Amino acid sequence: MHSLSSALPINLHTSPGPDPVHLTPQHQLHRHQLLRHLPRPVHVSRIQRRISRHRGRTHRRRGQRHEGPTEAPYWWGLTVGGMLGTGAHGSSLWGEGSAVHDYVAEMTVVSPGAAEEGFVKVRTLKEGDGELNAAKVSLGVLGVIYKVTLKLQPMFKRSVTYVIRNDTNFGDETTTFGLQHEFADFTWYPSQRQVIYRIDDRVPSNTSGNGLYDYFPFRSTPSLLLAGVRIAEEAQEYLKHADGKCAGGKLTTATLRATSFGLTNNDYIFTGYPVVGYHNRLQSSGTCLDSPNDGLITACPWDSRIRGEFFHQTTFSLDLSVTKNFVRDVQTLVALDPESLCVLDLYNGILMRYVTGSSAYLGKQGDALDFDITYYRSEDPKAPRMFEDVLEEIEQMAVFKYGALPHWGKNRNVAFAGAIARYENGAEFLKVKEEYDPLGLFSSEWTDQVLGLRDGLTVLGEGCALEGLCVCSEDSHCAPEEGYFCRSGKVYKEARVCRYEEVSGV
Repeated sequence: MHSLSSALPINLHTSPGPDPVHLTPQHQLHRHQLLRHLPRPVHVSRIQRRISRHRGRTHRRRGQRHEGPTEAPYWWGLTVGGMLGTGAHGSSLWGEGSAVHDYVAEMTVVSPGAAEEGFVKVRTLKEGDGELNAAKVSLGVLGVIYKVTLKLQPMFKRSVTYVIRNDTNFGDETTTFGLQHEFADFTWYPSQRQVIYRIDDRVPSNTSGNGLYDYFPFRSTPSLLLAGVRIAEEAQEYLKHADGKCAGGKLTTATLRATSFGLTNNDYIFTGYPVVGYHNRLQSSGTCLDSPNDGLITACPWDSRIRGEFFHQTTFSLDLSVTKNFVRDVQTLVALDPESLCVLDLYNGILMRYVTGSSAYLGKQGDALDFDITYYRSEDPKAPRMFEDVLEEIEQMAVFKYGALPHWGKNRNVAFAGAIARYENGAEFLKVKEEYDPLGLFSSEWTDQVLGLRDGLTVLGEGCALEGLCVCSEDSHCAPEEGYFCRSGKVYKEARVCRYEEVSGV
């Protein structure tokens, strides 16, 4: 506590937090020694069915054989503070939903205080406290989330089956599938016109099975293989080789299907569907965090110390009332150029997860479907991408036509434009922020921009649209010298996108 109280009298901005594992660069928290002397409590009460966790602990297979939290994101490298800071979630419309913050029973927040308080104020927020709705999803701007108490329930088993279907009726099914299966999700390959449906439900605890989910892309991977994939992808971009993208994408998706996406029936092998196992073994994965100390012969695919994956993420949620129309618009766009979204298949398509409306001020405003789109990013911010006009049109269509809410932890600047106005209690959140941290010591230029408190979210300049810093309004915002010009969208005409056009000499 001493390090916090020492920082406050001199208005030293600070951002305590763990190593960045999951968040986009704008949201990464720098490691400080703030609160370094405080204990890191983990307390489980089986009588009250509660677990108390320190902000810096990851959720790796949280819970024991007897009880555990119901929901968690699919990547287990997130800390409790990181999950609450960004609104991380799994996939469910049942019960209290899939967002971790909707299972918070109590939270201790440490924020700046008055001189007579030693410049530190400790607040313990419980269910029923209005300010808990602000703290449950906070972007880290209210102070340090020191301890969180989450609701537990008796450990249960699940049965998982993946089914591949054509996407002809997919739009209609987005509104109903989540009501039919408790932990349902989709993986959509628009260019292949296919969807993988995850049929995932609770089963009686005496059902035979000890299944495990060790998602293949989250495992340690040989660095040479990762470098080879990256070099091939860069070559395809340079040559504008769409057929190569599609072939590589189909190989990736076929490999994942052949390996059952990392599901096994008994820790070692996959013998067939359904895969039955305990909830804490099927919800999340991330074994590459335990990569052997082998001099980076193997690593997580996105480890910045090797030549591996480097990508953008566009992640947003749409109210279930509009998902059918959005899917139809994307299908119409892809039909105009079927190869245009092969770029997504290399990153296993579009992951779609259900999430319920939340009482959190910066949580979902109603039952929604979350779209997680991952795609190639050049290490040169001024380099355009193949078919980037299609991805930009999808992004703008979601945000501006259908009023999508951004995922707070992974998006480009464009997705945050005007976002705070789409939250019914956005103004209430800002009031709590002003009360907890009036000097803005836990804020940054970026969080102020995202929350609409400061200009600068849109950065106009040459090539600004290539990295999502702006929506293009003139050719110079794209890369005209390489044949990319600012044009209207093909389906969503109000979109302004950077489209490649053959030009003599280019």
